[in-house]
Amino acid sequence: MSKTILIGVAGGTGSGKTTVARNILEVFNRGEAELIEQDLYYKDLKSVPFEKRLENNFDHPNSIDFELLIEHLNALKDGKEVNMPIYDFKKHIRSEDIKKLYPAKIIIVEGILVFAQKELRDLFDMKIFVDTDDDVRLLRRIERDINERGRTFESVKKQYLGTVKPMYLEFVEPTKRYADVIIPRGGENKVAINMIVAKLMRLL
Repeated sequence: MSKTILIGVAGGTGSGKTTVARNILEVFNRGEAELIEQDLYYKDLKSVPFEKRLENNFDHPNSIDFELLIEHLNALKDGKEVNMPIYDFKKHIRSEDIKKLYPAKIIIVEGILVFAQKELRDLFDMKIFVDTDDDVRLLRRIERDINERGRTFESVKKQYLGTVKPMYLEFVEPTKRYADVIIPRGGENKVAINMIVAKLMRLL
C-alpha cells in the first residue's frame, strides 16, 4: 500500500469539525478514506461510580487515551487493521463493542484536542483548524448533547461554563498556531474544503 496521508482536524466544540471531515470523505471512493473521531478514545471510566463520571473533565487532554490513538494510527500507516473503541456517551464508559478499521490512503482524525499533544500532532501530514463563532458553537453543542447524548439543558450549561469554555481557551484555541489551514465557518466554507480536496487528489 502506498503512503497513508494522515489529516488532523481540530477546533472548538460545535465548530463543524465533523462536517468538514465528512465533506472531505464523501469525495473519495469507499475504502480510500476513513474517519477517526477523537471522542471514541476517551479513557474508560468503568471503575468510577456513575456520579463521579459526571464530574470528569472531558475537555482536558488527560481524558483522552492518546497512547491508544497513536498506536492505532501507526498500525494503520503500517497497513494493519485496528479495533477502534466505541464510547457510550450516556454512561460515560467504553462500550464492549468495537469497530474494525482497515488501512486507507487517507485517514482523517477529528477532535478538539488532536493538536494538543506533540507526539500525535507530529504524525499528521496536514493539520486543519476549524474556526467558528463562539455563539454558533455553543448553540450546536446544546443541540447535540440534548438530542444525541441524552443530556439536560442544565447539565450542558454547567459543563460548558465549568469545563468546555475554560478548556477551549487553555488547550484548544492555542493549537490554532500549529494548523496548516484554518477554515472559518466550518462546513459552510465550501471553497476551503474544495481546495483541500483538490490538494489531496494531487497527492494521491
